[in-house]
Amino acid sequence: MIQQEPNKKPWVIGIVIIIALAVLGWLGWWVYGMFSDGVLRDRYQAVFLSNNQVYFCKLTNVNADYVDCTDIYYLQVQQSVQPADKNANPQVSLAKLGSELHGPEDHMRINRDQILFWENLKDDSKVVETIKKNQEQK
Repeated sequence: MIQQEPNKKPWVIGIVIIIALAVLGWLGWWVYGMFSDGVLRDRYQAVFLSNNQVYFCKLTNVNADYVDCTDIYYLQVQQSVQPADKNANPQVSLAKLGSELHGPEDHMRINRDQILFWENLKDDSKVVETIKKNQEQK
């Protein structure tokens, strides 16, 4: 009578399944980290560009090539007509995009290679409070 060896295949299949799940889990985590943009959609973001411009807006679409911004504001420095006094503080205000001479729409698509970084703004930040006051006045 010939004895059959115990079937070792269930152990091999189990180990292969565990390794496959671990690899898939790692890949999922890596892909999520790579494509997760970190944008809190219910808040405003500060977007810092390579040309030293900062926009305060809502990021609506973030991908590898560009980001879309809506409800856009930016800092505007008021320059005096008279020669500047060295002790004078410049007047800085928050301006809404769209009232400029060329009449842009309130939507901007920015190339990702021009963005240094962006930050989610807190609801109690001075910028967000100013934006909310501006919106209430309209």
